[in-house]
Amino acid sequence: MTRPDPRQTAALSAALSRAVDLSALKARADATKTAPPAAAAGAAKAPAADAGAFTVDVSEASFQADVVERSLQVPVIVALTAGWSGQAQQLTAMLEKLVAEFNGAWILARTDIDANPRIAQLFGVQSVPMVVAIAGGQPVEAFGDVPPEAQVRQWLSGLLDALRDRLPGIAAAESAVPAPAAEVEEPEDERFAAAEAAFEQGDYAAAEAAYEAILAAEPANAEAKAALAQVRFLARAEVTDPSVIVRADMSPDDIDAQLAAADLELAGQAAEQAFDRLVAVVARSSGDDRDRARTHLVSLFELFASDDPRVIKARRDLASALY
Repeated sequence: MTRPDPRQTAALSAALSRAVDLSALKARADATKTAPPAAAAGAAKAPAADAGAFTVDVSEASFQADVVERSLQVPVIVALTAGWSGQAQQLTAMLEKLVAEFNGAWILARTDIDANPRIAQLFGVQSVPMVVAIAGGQPVEAFGDVPPEAQVRQWLSGLLDALRDRLPGIAAAESAVPAPAAEVEEPEDERFAAAEAAFEQGDYAAAEAAYEAILAAEPANAEAKAALAQVRFLARAEVTDPSVIVRADMSPDDIDAQLAAADLELAGQAAEQAFDRLVAVVARSSGDDRDRARTHLVSLFELFASDDPRVIKARRDLASALY
């Protein structure tokens, strides 16, 4: 069983994750009724739990609700399968047995990659079976084979141990005590609701204007600032010609091509490559070109957590290139 580089999983950019969830999968979820939710993680234990109580078939339409949102309480183990794969069916059957034993400390989400190609694209699936553990809305562990049942059980136990302090539903399920009731949510901010609605409809100009209006009234609003950076990035990346990367590699002094290529690399989850590209532009250019490259690079940093190791390294490299 293999574990992915944690820098490529747990530290995935929130901007990129939300770009996929909101613009592709969540939009479909809003337009389609999702499947009925599985039993709550804190349901009372039974001597032999029914696997169906903690198993859900996930589609592109229900991905946001059944995977991302549930993973805020307990880990969601996404089993990427295909009807033609005997190994996938074997692994899924094993997971269905184990999910009943764990009695809601984690949820099994099955999805057929042929019926849900956007989900397969989201996880970069090249073969099945593939299993990805989602916690707190982010992938944290993965494997792509059919290990012995004892090894899978050990992997699941280790995963729960690592996440128990972060996800309240784990301990609630294990102790058969319902998780604490959620606090009463504050009324939804209509300004953000309007901005998010425009974003989900693909109207990036309207979303950008809405977030700018919020910041004009509240310059220190961190949520609006982060959302505005995401909208601007997506608006650029979605209209950029993929061939620009080749053009940028062939013409190092073409600043427009370098900036656009960095956007596409970042959208393709090659953050380090995008950062290195722009640091190199800063190092070899001067004047307005240098300022443009530096400003663009800093704007890309805003799409990541400030403590992301890739951002920390790139900031250090940028300082060396400038001084």
